[in-house]
Amino acid sequence: MRNLLLKYKISYCLLGLLIGSSAIAQMHSFDLSEIRLKDGPFKNAQDVDLKYILALNPDRLLAPYLIASGIPLKAERYGNWESIGLDGHIAGHYLSALAMMYASTGNMELKNRLDYMISELEKCQQKNGNGYVGGIPQGKVFWDRIHNGDIDGSNFGLNNTWVPLYNIHKLFAGLIDTYHYTGNEKAKEVVIKLGDWFIELIRPLSEEQIQNILKTEHGGINESFADLYSITKDKKYLETAKKVSHLAILNPLEKKEDKLTGLHANTQIPKVIGFEKIGKLSGNKEWTDAAQFFWENVTQKRSVAFGGNSFAEHFNPTEDFSGMLKSNQGPETCNSYNMERLSKALFLDQNNVSYLDFYERTLYNHILSSQHPEKGGFVYFTPIRPNHYRVYSQPETSMWCCVGSGLENHSKYGELIYSHSDNDVFVNLFISSVLAWKEKDIYIEQSTRFPYQNSTNFVLKLKKSKTFSINIRCPEWAGNFEISINGKIQKIEAKPSSYVTLNRKWKSEDQICVSFKTSTHLENLPDRSNWSAFVNGPIVLAAKTSNKDLDGLFANDSRMGHIASGKYYALDQAYEIIGDKAAYIAKLKDLGNLHFRLDSLELQPFFEIHDARYQMYFQNYTKEQYQEKHALLKQQEIETLALEAKTIDKINCGEQQSEVDHRYKGEKSDSGYDETKAWRSTKSYISYQLLNKNKAGKYLDIICTADFKTDKITILINEKPVPIISSANKTIRLNVEKIKEVNITIKSNDGSNSPKFHQFRILKD
Repeated sequence: MRNLLLKYKISYCLLGLLIGSSAIAQMHSFDLSEIRLKDGPFKNAQDVDLKYILALNPDRLLAPYLIASGIPLKAERYGNWESIGLDGHIAGHYLSALAMMYASTGNMELKNRLDYMISELEKCQQKNGNGYVGGIPQGKVFWDRIHNGDIDGSNFGLNNTWVPLYNIHKLFAGLIDTYHYTGNEKAKEVVIKLGDWFIELIRPLSEEQIQNILKTEHGGINESFADLYSITKDKKYLETAKKVSHLAILNPLEKKEDKLTGLHANTQIPKVIGFEKIGKLSGNKEWTDAAQFFWENVTQKRSVAFGGNSFAEHFNPTEDFSGMLKSNQGPETCNSYNMERLSKALFLDQNNVSYLDFYERTLYNHILSSQHPEKGGFVYFTPIRPNHYRVYSQPETSMWCCVGSGLENHSKYGELIYSHSDNDVFVNLFISSVLAWKEKDIYIEQSTRFPYQNSTNFVLKLKKSKTFSINIRCPEWAGNFEISINGKIQKIEAKPSSYVTLNRKWKSEDQICVSFKTSTHLENLPDRSNWSAFVNGPIVLAAKTSNKDLDGLFANDSRMGHIASGKYYALDQAYEIIGDKAAYIAKLKDLGNLHFRLDSLELQPFFEIHDARYQMYFQNYTKEQYQEKHALLKQQEIETLALEAKTIDKINCGEQQSEVDHRYKGEKSDSGYDETKAWRSTKSYISYQLLNKNKAGKYLDIICTADFKTDKITILINEKPVPIISSANKTIRLNVEKIKEVNITIKSNDGSNSPKFHQFRILKD
């Protein structure tokens, strides 16, 4: 782990290092019902998630579906994202979470809720009469327009409806997970009818029209149809899966071209999961290779130390992470949720243990850290900006995408602790747990305090002695890897990112002890800038820096409640590393339990840090460059924070959540990313809603990517023409004094492309 760019590099020769024939046999995952977690941070996270799941009301989650089907409500729908266009999306995630948590725990209340929700969805489907079931607002009108070829697609708005295919994909996935984990036949029937409805929906459309639809975020709808093929073996579903795969993303990946910068990150990752699954099912190596290239690109060039990627939801340039360092909108949890799913799929399909290095790093440092360990609540953005903080959801107020994926994240920790071939067991993660492989009468109990202790122990429970292999992963970060069986040290060849195979005739009560060493190092950002994070083994270390100014720590139901919008602390005031990095590693004083003293700071596992501001990344200077570089950073921060201090509200055009949060609407509109700036233009109109809180703002500045002529556009505020105060330096200035809600509309006068708008900002002066 000398460098993030090398850390997850796939090396197929590693398979040759494996000992024993079992190591190259087909890999399979265990069912979640075959794994039970024991006490530890993951079991605690599972328990806290269970409480959150049970705090949600199924009837409120089902309400959008009943509304769309004309069935009387049993409870009012939730607010927040569930009532501003993404109505019903959490219910799909909730089905998946119920199914996986039931499989992981056996809690019958979860099964009862699941069966009830499936029955209610079946009633909605029957009432609709055509196989459709969904919660999308004005769904009948919307889907009729699509069926008739009336399509206006952009990155998140399809016919001015917020990501409808993404929304319905959550239901597809929830129904499929329900059938997969619980065997609910009714869920299978509902999802097959829904799939058949969708096939009929797009039947009249040309390939060009379908690809136009796929411009809009659509989740992993291609994966869902691949799953339907796996369930039914009916080739029409696999053909549909291919048909709804987005070629604008697939084609460059097949050519090993990186066209990701500026794209909405979590829009792309589910598509690639679909490419991988379709490629596997159809035997299309070009598709599976495309998925592997994407994984390598994201993990090696676009991911930070804790495994997350992107800022403000978009992929930043691989050569410049400065935007992420400055932003309060760091990597999104949904991205890591989906990168974990892709990593799991590639690991199982390609039998390459190297995928687990990234999976493990992300599991401990992003997924585990994204839930409050006591009060519950899920994190949307994890800033790497020094001295910033995270915000947590609440069951009654927060219905974000990362709440949906968060419900699932902590219900399935058992999915890759172990895997198996036809006869042999593979130990992939050091997490306290019990494996019950009933089919083979093999039971293994793992006990460990890792990462606080560098060892793990296994005890076998067998009905009778039998010969098989136990393959234990030697992580790439582990030094002095040692294994003993029943107290006797074994002669092994432990290679990083490989398995050590133990093949023998095992008897009940046999014990295996694994021990290893970890070390702490400084890991650079992928852009090779002078920012580094402390990492011990797979664990990212960070420091609590303050518990002040934690505005909105537990989110309300406001449209931007998922963003930690409290005061920015200047970057030049953060802790810095001056001189030799190795000297700072040598200065670390081990306090035990992965806590280290570093001058005035205490470093600890990032997943332990909550209810506080923190510092994960540290800027490094040589003694010679410190004065000049630090002074420049200080001046930049003075200017940046001064602008933020006088900003009342702002929109980053072309960035999905920023636009959604400001009620974007438009026609014949396009968006993109040029020279580090996102933008939006239109040949018809675009509109947003900004809030001038307390009427404190005086001006609205509209910043464009290039110079422009204002005579080609008309600007309305609250449906009235507004005079332009000034137009210079790529900026239009308008007066919004004494206007609380600023509803701005910009129209193209002649149907030609408007300027490319980069940002709207309400300013005090």
